Amino acid sequence: MWSYLKKWNTLRNQLLVVYLVVMFIVLFIVSTITYVLVESLLQSNAEEQIRQTAMESSGRYDSLFEQLNMVTKQVLTNEELQGVLLQESEGNITSFNDRQSLMSTTNLIQANADGIYSIEIYNNDFQRIIPIDSTLLLDRIDPQGIIRANQAGGKLIWMGEDPLDHNYFLVGRKINLMDDDFDNGGYIIARVNRNYFQLNANQQESESNDYSILVDNQNNPIVTNYNGTALDEIMETENETITLDDQEYMLVKNTSDVTGWTMHILTPVNQLTAGISTVQAGILIAGFIGLLIFFIFSFFLSTFITRPITRLTKTMRQAGKGVLAQNPVMNSTNEINELNQTYNQLAEETNYLVQMVYEKEIIKNRTELKALQAQIHPHFLFNTLDALYWSLDEKEEEDLANVVLAMSELFRYTITKENEDEWVTVKEELDHIERYMKIMRMRFGERLNWEKDVDFNWLDVKVPKLMIQPLVENAILHGAGNVVGSSHITVRIEKVLEKQRIRIAVSDNGPGMSKEKVAQVKKQIDGGIRQQKQQSMALQNVQQRLRMFYEAGESRDIMILSEEGKGTMVSFEIPV
Repeated sequence: MWSYLKKWNTLRNQLLVVYLVVMFIVLFIVSTITYVLVESLLQSNAEEQIRQTAMESSGRYDSLFEQLNMVTKQVLTNEELQGVLLQESEGNITSFNDRQSLMSTTNLIQANADGIYSIEIYNNDFQRIIPIDSTLLLDRIDPQGIIRANQAGGKLIWMGEDPLDHNYFLVGRKINLMDDDFDNGGYIIARVNRNYFQLNANQQESESNDYSILVDNQNNPIVTNYNGTALDEIMETENETITLDDQEYMLVKNTSDVTGWTMHILTPVNQLTAGISTVQAGILIAGFIGLLIFFIFSFFLSTFITRPITRLTKTMRQAGKGVLAQNPVMNSTNEINELNQTYNQLAEETNYLVQMVYEKEIIKNRTELKALQAQIHPHFLFNTLDALYWSLDEKEEEDLANVVLAMSELFRYTITKENEDEWVTVKEELDHIERYMKIMRMRFGERLNWEKDVDFNWLDVKVPKLMIQPLVENAILHGAGNVVGSSHITVRIEKVLEKQRIRIAVSDNGPGMSKEKVAQVKKQIDGGIRQQKQQSMALQNVQQRLRMFYEAGESRDIMILSEEGKGTMVSFEIPV
């Protein structure tokens, strides 16, 4: 009997029995309260309808604003207007006849537009062109309006009520001169009748206590059917409900992406919740009972089933420490026992494989690093001896002795203690570059100059050996070596803003490279193009060593900035 029960003691059967009981209870409860949820659905639909109304109203005003945008754009792109403002910007005063002609043109465009009462044109000195008088732009609008028009860069902006007549609104924009590199040529101001933005008939004649309020992006009312004193409170509240005159309203806001205006619609809450107070009580009671039942059964289920899984999970998490630990044998369902046995076997085999792969990877990485370092030595030796050859006929014996001494120090730095000293400080690398430049001056003479721009804080930062010197060598051979006259090499080490990194950059004043040549060099560095005659070998070597010394999330590819006739800068970033 026990063996028979043990056979059916599976995780699937346990879940099946428990879920059947839970689902039966839940379905029984849900079936008793489903009818009351219909009321809640109706309320949600009513709220959604209000939101949809707000979106439709905002869309209507977006359309009206876009019409104003099109009309004013027709005016400011008019050739005659562009010509007049161009003359004004050049200091030529527009004649009275030209102004009259321009006014006729704008009146013709205005006549085909709804809502626009009048159009005013100002030059970039804020003097009015049309209508013909001496009014200044600052007399018509606030200076902030001019600033916002300039910041908008030619887009139509809302300026609010006309200070001369509250029955009108003002919109305006900056006029860019198309024949003068779109420089500022002046401003256009349009007066719009307030009735142009009135609420639609449904909103005005609504028999309910609904309120609609449209405000601009400065929270100044444009149109509204609310006459109360709590307008500021409505604008500032972030709640979905608000109390006005002892009545609670649901507040729905919708802000337009086109104009930045916000439509506020207030609907009495009692209209949405009428007759559902009993429904709400039923939902709360049923929800509490359901929550209690689910809690009891879920607690029982999770405790009974997940305890062995939790123990196995904790054991598996120890893999983050580098070793997969064995999980103790436990008495549980057949599936959990089999999972535990399989894991223990997998952990034993994985530990062995990890050890083997780890040792092989270490050997591989060291071999690759030594191969990359081995590429540097003959290349560096050839260039150094070449420099010595060019100076044999020019240097005195004492100078040659100093150079040979410098060469011995160079080779001692690059060859000795390869196994121990793969990392050096920035200061040691710069000293090595100093010795290298002393030798290079034998070949290039006084026309080869170099400087280092390094913050003392970064002199002790550790970098892989021979990581900077190949960049200097490359700058000399491909930069200074191809310049007639004085050449200059700069080594700069600086902190990368907001990051724990330093940037190492080597620049020269050589002939530079075209964009196509830079792209070709980058492909060579990444191994995408087979190199010819050791071109870019130093850069490719540094790139490969960066990727081997630093993790994928830390290393940075070599960056090349170059312009023909202005030199080249090669840089990379490493973590401090």
